[in-house]
Order: sequence, then C-alpha cells, then structure tokens
Amino acid sequence: MSVLEIKQQISRLTLSQRQEVQQYLIALKRTSPVWKRSTARKIRDMQAGKEGTSIEELEARHTRG
Repeated sequence: MSVLEIKQQISRLTLSQRQEVQQYLIALKRTSPVWKRSTARKIRDMQAGKEGTSIEELEARHTRG
C-alpha cells in the first residue's frame, strides 16, 4: 500500500477514527531512538539550568504551522 493510498483511507475515516490514528502515530514516534535521545538531551539541558523555548516562540511556531 502506498502512502497516497494510506492518506486516502485516512481521509475517509470518522473524526474519532482519525484521532485514534493520530494517537497511534504519536505513540509510534515516541518509541524511536532519535526521539528518546532528543528528549533525554532536552531534560538534561533543563536540569542544568539552560533555557528552554519561550512561550512566544512556541506560539510563533504554532502560528506558522
């Protein structure tokens, strides 16, 4: 099955089914070694007192999409 076919199938799902797929994809992402290393680094940085991302930057990122 191609990515296009998967997207077409997802577009036919109900809202609750799409939300379930979204939750699955987020959970899948969180099991990747890259995500785990990145998260561990961010936690170490915060514990070391380094500044994180400001609320303004997060809002700007959200607005940009």
